[in-house]
Amino acid sequence: MRITTVGLDADDTLWHNETIFRLTQDRLRAMLSDYASHELTTARLAEVEKRNLRLYGYGVKGFTLSMIETAMELTEGQPPGRLIADILAAGREMLSEPVEPLPGVDNALAELAEAGLRLILITKGDLLHQEQKLAASGLGDLFAAVEIVSEKDASTYARVFDRYGTGAGEAVMVGNSLRSDILPAIEAGAWGAYIPYPITWAHEVADPPADHPRFTELASISELPGWLGSLS
Repeated sequence: MRITTVGLDADDTLWHNETIFRLTQDRLRAMLSDYASHELTTARLAEVEKRNLRLYGYGVKGFTLSMIETAMELTEGQPPGRLIADILAAGREMLSEPVEPLPGVDNALAELAEAGLRLILITKGDLLHQEQKLAASGLGDLFAAVEIVSEKDASTYARVFDRYGTGAGEAVMVGNSLRSDILPAIEAGAWGAYIPYPITWAHEVADPPADHPRFTELASISELPGWLGSLS
């Protein structure tokens, strides 16, 4: 089996992301505690986020707008100005969070690059913020290309692996989201290497294709070079 190209997700595959979102949700629940229970705030925010994905896409900026909209709804359209200011401050803090690669990422990517594999970063989210995180991570020089996309589906993976590699059939997609990273990549004809993160956004939850011959689950990214070596 010949593998030439490795696609890698960014958030929660190369560095922490969902943990920051969860901590900010905790802050929002505290801010709105005079207006709604924590359970109601959580449920309403999830509804608003889902409704707004097609408008704002993925990332901190869209999430911040969804938090403001949630506050508007739960305060019946009359949120105190201080509340909106606090939500905006929380969003700005998310954008300035330090970026530190997850354990084993540096060594695993360096080993893959040294083996002659093309590494392609394929991620969703705000273009500017994702570019900033990649630069801050210190991993940018290891990638042959970076694709920041509005959605990850089979056609996206087919296009990216055709453009930068030798097609999906000789590519692997690595990520923590079954819904976005693994299932559509396998549908496009690639291999899917699922590396779970301790926290998963509800929107990204899906059942693993456990019996599919091109699917594997790894305990950490440190196992990726060895698994790829076993394919060839």
